[in-house]
Amino acid sequence: VSQSRYAMSIDWAWPTEGKVVATFDDVRVKGVQIAGKSGQDIYASAPGKVIYQGNAMRGYGNIVIIMHANNYLTAYAFNKVNVVKEGQPVSKGQKIAEMGNTDTDSVKLHFEIRQAGKPIDPLKLLPPR
Repeated sequence: VSQSRYAMSIDWAWPTEGKVVATFDDVRVKGVQIAGKSGQDIYASAPGKVIYQGNAMRGYGNIVIIMHANNYLTAYAFNKVNVVKEGQPVSKGQKIAEMGNTDTDSVKLHFEIRQAGKPIDPLKLLPPR
């Protein structure tokens, strides 16, 4: 079974509303960046378990990282505030943070999907909108 089939078995959802202002390029942007308003809700894009929340990862500001099925991780960075705790299970669509501009120049969400540590273009997995 190909890895792309596994990705399809997870029903991904957009983590927030807004315009995509930066897209995946595997060098500088290992995900997508979505512009929005300070304090705007950010949601888990699939069910999983919070494995990290904090601000110790340089360049990401306040970040939440969630482990999902099939060795997938999602990362939600530059948050104003994280509202989940490490070890906490989350459901798809559950609020996990509020949008901010920690460690960046404008209010936006930096969103990554990784499988086995390798960044994947989220636009290939998220539903069209």
